Amino acid sequence: MLKRISVQQLTVGMYLKEFCGSWMEHPFWRSSFVITDPKDIEAVRASSIRDVWIDCSKGLDVPAGETVVSVAESDAQVEAELAVAASRVRQIERVPSSVELARAAKIVAKSRQAVTSMFEEARMGNAVDTAGAQRLVEEISDSVSRNPGALISLARLKTADDYTYMHSVAVCALMVALARQLGLDEAETRSAGIAGLLHDLGKAAMPIEVLNKPGKLTDAEFTIIKSHPEEGHRMLLAGSGADAVALDVVLHHHEKTDGSGYPKRLKDQEISIFAKMGAVCDVYDAITSNRPYKAGWDPAESLRKMAEWSTGHFDPAVFQAFVKSVGIYPIGSLVLLSCGRLGVVIEQGEKSLLQPRVKIFFSTRGNARVRPEIVDLARGQFKIVSREDPAKWNFPDLNEIWSGLPSRPS
Repeated sequence: MLKRISVQQLTVGMYLKEFCGSWMEHPFWRSSFVITDPKDIEAVRASSIRDVWIDCSKGLDVPAGETVVSVAESDAQVEAELAVAASRVRQIERVPSSVELARAAKIVAKSRQAVTSMFEEARMGNAVDTAGAQRLVEEISDSVSRNPGALISLARLKTADDYTYMHSVAVCALMVALARQLGLDEAETRSAGIAGLLHDLGKAAMPIEVLNKPGKLTDAEFTIIKSHPEEGHRMLLAGSGADAVALDVVLHHHEKTDGSGYPKRLKDQEISIFAKMGAVCDVYDAITSNRPYKAGWDPAESLRKMAEWSTGHFDPAVFQAFVKSVGIYPIGSLVLLSCGRLGVVIEQGEKSLLQPRVKIFFSTRGNARVRPEIVDLARGQFKIVSREDPAKWNFPDLNEIWSGLPSRPS
């Protein structure tokens, strides 16, 4: 039997089935587990969560005669109640990036914790909690609905040390945005998000010294790394309720349309639309991120490079849709305007990929900083003359300028 109880009634030995509240409000990345540590109870009580569901068939019940909030006979009944409650608080209306960035930053931080825990459990041989992953994807998906660029851009600002975990979060967000651009329905979009989140799960089985090696891999080491799709596929199959799309993308996100990819050397029509999406999102985030062995490339330059590789590597239609989803000049791109000033892209234009909103902050003619000013290029006052290489200008605070958030240490 399932019972909804106050957090004050929690005791060690109870099986916590669900939290009554947003995934962002409670201190754990998943919600179904036996409480074995009193500190976990303290953490729940310290959060804004007031009620939880417990499963009395899997753990301790409340003492006889003690009042509970409500009782349910099935998981479906609990899920229906939680879904109704969630629909009342979900916010998916479009908002400016300046509004969404702070909220996205909290989602990114919680997501990093979740994916780190997920990988650690997989590394120890435990089954992957796909239910917990679904809640994470819902939060990321809602953020992308409110503003596609905010979370995607923040997730790119990972350090070399947390690359493996934050890469999964970034690819999840990119997959959701791309799925919407391709016109996939909500169920397919959620599956694409789950697939993006789990696509590199097999790296949990890779030797840490190889995974984080600060230099070029030897042939033997690369052979080891190339086994991660099959390892991830095996890990997902070992759990319960694995999403079919996730299984496909985990196994095939390194396939190429010309058949030169791995592990199955599939060609064009043999590769699913979701695996083709995974290939594009995976490469984009990889080359724009700081890695143990190289600094990330500028977003706009990365798209130009990917366009050069697209023949034989990516599906053309999928790649074109991807460019539309992130913009020709993605958020964070440094650009030179026709007025002779430098600006950084802070949001995509609603009507044209060539007319984003830009924060101007530097005069090339005076070779000096100017008072930051946000301009909407759709108004026709200025045009983008060229994409600029951030390394050439060496602005240490470029990420702070476009995000408005403090920089993380690299």
